[in-house]
Amino acid sequence: MSESAKTMQAAYDPEGEKKLKWSAFTEGQLTEFFTLYDLEKLTAEDGKGNKAKLSRTKDNGIKLEQSSTTIL
Repeated sequence: MSESAKTMQAAYDPEGEKKLKWSAFTEGQLTEFFTLYDLEKLTAEDGKGNKAKLSRTKDNGIKLEQSSTTIL
């Protein structure tokens, strides 16, 4: 299994030892994926109420909008 596959598995495994916070995932790995594939728009959802939207700005920057749900 490649290193990136292990990292993605850790991000989605809720019972894994290293639980990745949604904001850390969106600002890290998801943004890297967005940049690597030179995407214009990307929407991600984790199935637990957390959502992220990435889009390119006119000056080729990245705009990240994210929402999260916390159950207390």
